[in-house]
Amino acid sequence: MRQLILDTETTGLNAKTGDRLLEIGCVELVNRRLTGNNLHFYINPERDSDPGALAVHGLTTEFLSDKPKFAEIAEELREYCRDAEIIIHNAAFDLGFLDMEFARLGWPPFMQHCSSLIDTLLRAREMFPGRRNSLDALCERLGVNNAHRTLHGALLDAELLADVYLAMTRGQESLVIEIGDGDGGDVGTQREKISLRQFDLPVIAAADDEVAQHAGVLNDIDKGMKGTCVWRTEPALPEGDAAPAV
Repeated sequence: MRQLILDTETTGLNAKTGDRLLEIGCVELVNRRLTGNNLHFYINPERDSDPGALAVHGLTTEFLSDKPKFAEIAEELREYCRDAEIIIHNAAFDLGFLDMEFARLGWPPFMQHCSSLIDTLLRAREMFPGRRNSLDALCERLGVNNAHRTLHGALLDAELLADVYLAMTRGQESLVIEIGDGDGGDVGTQREKISLRQFDLPVIAAADDEVAQHAGVLNDIDKGMKGTCVWRTEPALPEGDAAPAV
């Protein structure tokens, strides 16, 4: 699966009142692996940034004056993102700006060119209700190092979000071996599942004192419930099956 972690920086907070994109950063994951095939643009927004936004990203009008306008990078961005799953933190904000820029070019909304969307802010609110779920807060909570982050930058934030997303979804990995085609082609074009049955796993029996302690706990449970607890009952064997040898 190809996923793109995307982040933007803007001149202000409201695309509908004329604020524009001035930086876009994308980080590529293929089968949950960082590929290094990232995309990054500084963009001439054709206007000044609001003082509050400038304090966040630090990208001055002078610095951006010789950068390409959005129309000049739009096709490369669209083709890079085409059919990928997009991962954004607080997606409504970034998509509002991307959709506005696409509309200026007469194009359909951004996500119509992509396969699906994951909003990590919504996921974080489900995982950590009632807690702060900013990117910085998630980095701290999930052990992602963001010590080098002094200003917001689209590519840096996308790289941090990639690490946060992988940490948030760690349980989704399957036990697979990625098999390449041998000539540096697509990553993970074939998958071979590994059966744990092929391994000779050691069986470690409990020590005598551990067995005695366990029996004592079960005795206490039996007394409390005035009966026999479920851990002392043997499951019925299917007809014709013999009890396993000890």
